[in-house]
Amino acid sequence: MSVVIPVYNPGKYIDPCIKSLLAQTLPAEDFEVLFVDDGSTDDTPDRLDKLAVEHPHFRVIHIPNSGWPGKPRNIGVAEAKGEYVQFVDQDDHLASDALRRLYEMGHRNGSDIVIGKVASNFRGVPHGVFKVNREKCDLSNAPLYDSLTPHKMFRTEFLRENNIAYPEGKRRLEDQLYMMEAYFPAKVVSILGTYTCYYYSRRDDGQNAGSAKIVPSGYYGNLREVLKVVVDNTEPGEFRDRVLRRFYRVEMLGRLSEPGILKFTPEFADEMIEAIRPIADEYMNDEVHNGLGALTRLRSTLLRAGDRDGLIALARFASSVKGAAHLEKFEWQSNGKAQLSLSVRLVQGEEKKPLRLVRRDGRHFLHPAITEPFLPEGELLDITDELDGFKGELSIRNRETAVEWPCPVTYTTEVEKLTVRDGDAAEGDEDTYEVVLRGKGEVTSEAVKGRGRVSKGFWDIWVPVRGLGLVRKARLGADRDPSVDADCLPAVLGSPARPVIPYFTDPHGNLTLDVAGRAKKLATYLADRPVRRMPGRSELRMEVFTTSKSTSWPVELTLTSADGTKRTAPATLRPDQGRAHLSVPARVPDLPAGTARLAVRLDGAKGAELPLCDVPVAGGGRLQLDRTDLAEVDATMVRQMTSRRRRASLRRALRTVGGPVVRRLPKSARKKVRRLAARL
Repeated sequence: MSVVIPVYNPGKYIDPCIKSLLAQTLPAEDFEVLFVDDGSTDDTPDRLDKLAVEHPHFRVIHIPNSGWPGKPRNIGVAEAKGEYVQFVDQDDHLASDALRRLYEMGHRNGSDIVIGKVASNFRGVPHGVFKVNREKCDLSNAPLYDSLTPHKMFRTEFLRENNIAYPEGKRRLEDQLYMMEAYFPAKVVSILGTYTCYYYSRRDDGQNAGSAKIVPSGYYGNLREVLKVVVDNTEPGEFRDRVLRRFYRVEMLGRLSEPGILKFTPEFADEMIEAIRPIADEYMNDEVHNGLGALTRLRSTLLRAGDRDGLIALARFASSVKGAAHLEKFEWQSNGKAQLSLSVRLVQGEEKKPLRLVRRDGRHFLHPAITEPFLPEGELLDITDELDGFKGELSIRNRETAVEWPCPVTYTTEVEKLTVRDGDAAEGDEDTYEVVLRGKGEVTSEAVKGRGRVSKGFWDIWVPVRGLGLVRKARLGADRDPSVDADCLPAVLGSPARPVIPYFTDPHGNLTLDVAGRAKKLATYLADRPVRRMPGRSELRMEVFTTSKSTSWPVELTLTSADGTKRTAPATLRPDQGRAHLSVPARVPDLPAGTARLAVRLDGAKGAELPLCDVPVAGGGRLQLDRTDLAEVDATMVRQMTSRRRRASLRRALRTVGGPVVRRLPKSARKKVRRLAARL
């Protein structure tokens, strides 16, 4: 494999890139790194040359400055010795196992292109592309056109045989042109969605590629080349319209929407419209237009009319539309996942009033108050056929790395009538409605199919909602039922065990999971929760959620007597019937008789003590836990736990005693014995 990196005066911003290449799990003899230095004037050339001496699989190619990444990338492909070429930008970096995973996926499928999941802390990411792994797909059956950056792995001979090359010199949308020229001839495209391979990182000097202001005439002249590739490689019909609609929605109408157009001067807005309209007239027919969401379709209508003021007014309205999510229930499940019940809607304005609809003759329309400024008098915007297009999602996102994972969720779409008493409908306007999505979903920090456990850190819960051509992301938790807080138990999950603490941020009150003790402490979130005593045992049941598959969590007990004598003892939290149980020693040597305060350190030796109870101490340091004022665990639950423990002990005994015997039996006999053991 060959990794091609165009380089120009990166300074310190190339450090993460170099570090990530040196950390790859793919053996150094299996890949090369080609830095193509585009006439850098800082100390980068010398630094890269020294790096190449230290690492034989690094190569540096120096060329006169061309002013743009296209020529360095073309030279890198021409010089590449690897079966595949992976493009990386100088201020981005790769995950340590990225090259190995990408190459293995490409090699087993004979892929022409392999797309690895990306993360970004400053630019949009097409999360829909990476929802699942796709071993083999193409442009006709996967939304590849939503991923038009070149930071992918290409089969080297595929690029050469199809004469796929970058236009050289300074220009815009060269990545989109390159990718569309690659997607059409690609017979096999693979998508690695279960491992984050590539990281875009915001530069603190604001000089990331693509950050420069566009020149409309040049930008849309370049877009015309991209659209020509689409038309030259498709027949008229639904597929062509679908691909063209992506460019119309994003590169054209998207530039005339919020928040961008609200910052334009009138002169620049006119310049943008004048550059876009001829291309829209030439390429975007009525089928492309009619397939847009309602508000985007309205924007298209205003563009066709050259109505700058209307476009600005629509952008101002659309910028007031937000997503809103209400958390109705949080409940830990026995599989270690938290089940959420929620409702999601689009709302408008600072008061977050519902986005209103009206119903006429069995059909639904946007409320006239919304569309009157944009449509002829008496005309309404029919959205009946778009009601099924309202979609909600659920995801967790790492606040620091920007890695995002989709979570399973199912929504039902309901059109609900608003009433005057809701304060959302006007007097006499009883035929007013809103769209509400009601869903159940799951979030987890633990491994799911195809993906390992999430990394340590703060994982925020997000709810994207789509409808009417808008996509809005809402944080979950600030708007919640009062009962939710009590159900958000801290947990100790998995093997090896680690804490997972659901909490609500301050001051906004949004739901976040602190995974593996990024900053939150178990003791803090247990301070006001009850501790119960197991009757007949020196054991406490704590409000820490666990699963049967979770391993024990080491902790430290502390006992402090009235005279200040303090003793410590190692202990563990172990799972039992969905909670963590803490075993308390029957005797602590040298602890004076009387009463001692029992506490536990749950967050390491330096963590704060969590007070549990005052426990009587008899002679010889014997603890009399049954004489504390702690409430006992419910008797029914005790019987269930006792029965389960007995069964587990029996299974262990059968395995220990009978295992060696059973393994010597014929296969058919082994099956019979195991069936009998299962019944026992």
